[in-house]
Amino acid sequence: MNAKRLFGSILMMCMLVALGAGCAKKTTDSMPASATKVEISDKDTDWQSKPAPSRSLTEDEMRAQMREQAQRDLGNMIFFAFDSFELTPESRDVLNAKAEAMKKYSLFNIVIEGHCDERGTSEYNLALGERRAKAAQQFLNQLGIPDSRMTIVSYGKERPLEAGKTEASWSKNRRDEFKLQN
Repeated sequence: MNAKRLFGSILMMCMLVALGAGCAKKTTDSMPASATKVEISDKDTDWQSKPAPSRSLTEDEMRAQMREQAQRDLGNMIFFAFDSFELTPESRDVLNAKAEAMKKYSLFNIVIEGHCDERGTSEYNLALGERRAKAAQQFLNQLGIPDSRMTIVSYGKERPLEAGKTEASWSKNRRDEFKLQN
């Protein structure tokens, strides 16, 4: 019986060695042609960067998207010097771009809001804010935008963009803002 056990143990070891050799890691060279090689990468793949399949937008959704884009195109502010409603060359460039955007987005009208810094009386700043808004409106008129598409309003010093009692703060508050009309 000892011989049987010895023979069985030898047979078992041979089988283990044979199985171990058969389970060795295969390289891509020894893989069958029909096998698929899997690679792991940390780079984005096409499916990660592609937008989700789009559905047709409703008319309201398209109008909302157009409104958002129009507000981005028309939203840039223009700024003024102290106690002035004269348009600067930079302001004229911004207004030229606004006129082009208004022609592109003919469905929308704008409100031009005139603002001032905190210096001066409320009455004075309301009048100055109105002159600033009118200056922008008149320039846009010259570029072909009719008054019927623009409304002006003055807030004077009532809606500061930046609080503070420095020239840096005041210069940001002397402005015209452009918003789409509701």
